[in-house]
Amino acid sequence: MLVIKDKTFQVNGVVLSYDDQGIGHLPILFIHGFPFDKSMWQPQLDFFRRTHRVIAYDIRGFGKSTAGTEEVSISLFADDLINLLDALQINKAIVCGLSMGGYILLNAISRYPERFEAIILSDTQCIADSDAAKEKRYTTIQQIEAGGLEDFVKGFVKNIFCEETLNDKNDLVEKIKNVILSTDTKTITGTLIAIAQRREMCSSLKDIKVPSLILCGKEDTITPPDQAQFLQCNILNSRLYSIDKAGHLSNLEQPDEFNQHISNFISAL
Repeated sequence: MLVIKDKTFQVNGVVLSYDDQGIGHLPILFIHGFPFDKSMWQPQLDFFRRTHRVIAYDIRGFGKSTAGTEEVSISLFADDLINLLDALQINKAIVCGLSMGGYILLNAISRYPERFEAIILSDTQCIADSDAAKEKRYTTIQQIEAGGLEDFVKGFVKNIFCEETLNDKNDLVEKIKNVILSTDTKTITGTLIAIAQRREMCSSLKDIKVPSLILCGKEDTITPPDQAQFLQCNILNSRLYSIDKAGHLSNLEQPDEFNQHISNFISAL
């Protein structure tokens, strides 16, 4: 079985780190959310590498990828995704994006639709930030820059997990805390700006022609289930499944159910 971890390639002045495991003619590629890294997909890599080629990478500035000097944006992150596919000589892939990973995926498929065999949108949405949401992000940036990263992480973690996870899965919660705390402050604040300035993708949903799976934790308060329902109503040939006892990180909170939904989806392609 092919298992490549922390392999790198260079593009546009940055070095991106990725894991490449398993063997298969149609790869599954995973895009992590903010402010995590590719390690958040380990339960999926462990499960699917037995039957498929699976790839997870660190978005620039996160994990073991370098940040570079260019001002980041969701479009730039989407270009990095396409450049990774090119570097790995992958013409088409099944791509799964969670939260910000979903923003990146929607941006990429709107501009490069020919590169996707199918998509999986997890705990994400197509809307842009409202003025109030932007203002909240900018306030968060000011607090972080004033030395409040640990305070940000404490509040953030309470919001991304459901109550049962917070009570019963302390190891998972602490692991995610440590991943965020290990990320450079400039990467976090710069990416918050990129998220605040992202454009809406709702108007492009009708143009998605590939099979689409939508997953959402029933207790997700960051990108709530009604946003997932909107995606399903506006993407042709899409399916939606809600996951019990999961918040914003449904792939980690309920990995078995998450993996089974993806497995069933891929089997039906």
